Amino acid sequence: MSLMRSNAILPRKLSKKIQKRRKELGLTQEQLAEKVGVSRAYMGYIEQARNTPALETLEKIAKALKTSTSELLK
Repeated sequence: MSLMRSNAILPRKLSKKIQKRRKELGLTQEQLAEKVGVSRAYMGYIEQARNTPALETLEKIAKALKTSTSELLK
């Protein structure tokens, strides 16, 4: 098991929170991706914890989800 995989708790928690909040707001991945300015595929990777967004992207996601970055990272 690689070091990145064993330390993947934060990306998994973050991805679940993003997905949960997106669904609460009734947004599709495509709609959220458009608001953030990324591809739907990349948003899917974030929600699957396959990619961790840069802080700037995370801030855009939080804004689109009407929440704070600190709330997503809790």
